[in-house]
Amino acid sequence: MKALSIRQPWAWLIVMGYKDVENRTWPTRFRGEFLVHTGKGFDQAGYEWVVSEMGLAVPQPREYEHGGVIGVATLTDCVTQHDSLWFSGPYGFVLRNARSLQFILLRGRLGFFDVAGVSV
Repeated sequence: MKALSIRQPWAWLIVMGYKDVENRTWPTRFRGEFLVHTGKGFDQAGYEWVVSEMGLAVPQPREYEHGGVIGVATLTDCVTQHDSLWFSGPYGFVLRNARSLQFILLRGRLGFFDVAGVSV
């Protein structure tokens, strides 16, 4: 199965069903279900934006899981424009059917990467 590393809090927002577009600087032809992996980094400025602009009740920064798989989502399209509040481009991976999974410790990689032995 494919996986994609996404920094917190964005990964959590995806698997909790809030964020329906993942922004990237590169396009993809991949479509289908993938594992949402979270790296060890944390986007503090993004976190503050989510709290102030989106008004969502989110965990405190120290409460996020890091360094493993936290969920699964389906990538349905790669776009350069989208009406979602979450789209900032230049490319947006349109996501559906996101859900959380029990944490699986796993080292991440750049881009989509293959993960063996994980079933969802």
